Amino acid sequence: MKKLRVLLVDDEIMIREGFKRLFDWEAHDCEVVGEAADGMEALTRIDALCPDIVIMDINIPIMSGLKVIQLSRIKHPRTAYVIVSGYDDFSYCQQALRLQITDYILKPVNYEEFGSCIDNLKISLFEQRVAEEPAEQGERAITGITRYLRDHLAEEVSLSVLAEQFHLNPQYISQLFKNEIGVNFLAYLTNIRMEKAKKLLLSTPLPVAEVAEQSGYGDYRVFTKVFKKNEGVTPSQYRRDFLESTGGEGK
Repeated sequence: MKKLRVLLVDDEIMIREGFKRLFDWEAHDCEVVGEAADGMEALTRIDALCPDIVIMDINIPIMSGLKVIQLSRIKHPRTAYVIVSGYDDFSYCQQALRLQITDYILKPVNYEEFGSCIDNLKISLFEQRVAEEPAEQGERAITGITRYLRDHLAEEVSLSVLAEQFHLNPQYISQLFKNEIGVNFLAYLTNIRMEKAKKLLLSTPLPVAEVAEQSGYGDYRVFTKVFKKNEGVTPSQYRRDFLESTGGEGK
């Protein structure tokens, strides 16, 4: 896949330098193509550079990061945004979610976690691209494989299962994920399982053990461990935080 173009937006030059020097963009098939220090400059850079990804602080001069996103979305609907902020405030997260921001991470940035964020973002961009492909073009192998995974998420799936189903070599399928999406098979599978789990936790009263099973984890303990690693909290806490923030049960 082609390298994703990244714009960095933060009024602190050391933060921007940290992103450029401390994160291995090359390893994640990305390149930093520009930076901005305030909201107006960010809007101008987004128009000029048309980046695939914008990494942006909320609290920047002249115009807030959220306002920049709101305005730039009109002309650049396909650009993905990751909010970086020192504010551990759920109200900001709620605003970010309403603006369809891919992720929200807190300073100081953990660059290992940020790498996972970038991988998840690549998966989101791939899903968006697939959704926009005209049906008459025919289905690519990777599209059929990812659709199969979503349709069989609660089952035991592996590269060998996919190889048998699609009559392809497991190594070839593994390479497809790297070339077409930019992440490995396990990262993609974990991502869609976590998305399914979060949806079930927030939209149903199912016990966590049932959520785990429907998301493809027969072992509840493994599910809890993977969920906490990816989301920073346990499944139960994730659900409780949401209910409390919306005035639901647990308030």
